[in-house]
Amino acid sequence: MPGQQITIFQKALDIVESLPEYQQEDLINIIRHRLLDQRKELLVRNIREAREEYARGEVKRGNVDDLMKEIE
Repeated sequence: MPGQQITIFQKALDIVESLPEYQQEDLINIIRHRLLDQRKELLVRNIREAREEYARGEVKRGNVDDLMKEIE
């Protein structure tokens, strides 16, 4: 982390530590849920792109041996 980001991060930690425990727990839960939502959205986007590639015929089928031959 560059210096300015460390400072901002430390300030955020200081603010969080100044909150009552119940608010700290609420914040943790909110952040955890937002991260899960972001991961779900990324997964949905990846699945959508894969389906579009498949529909365009851009997906190759094969087994592990086929993949290894292609990599070589």
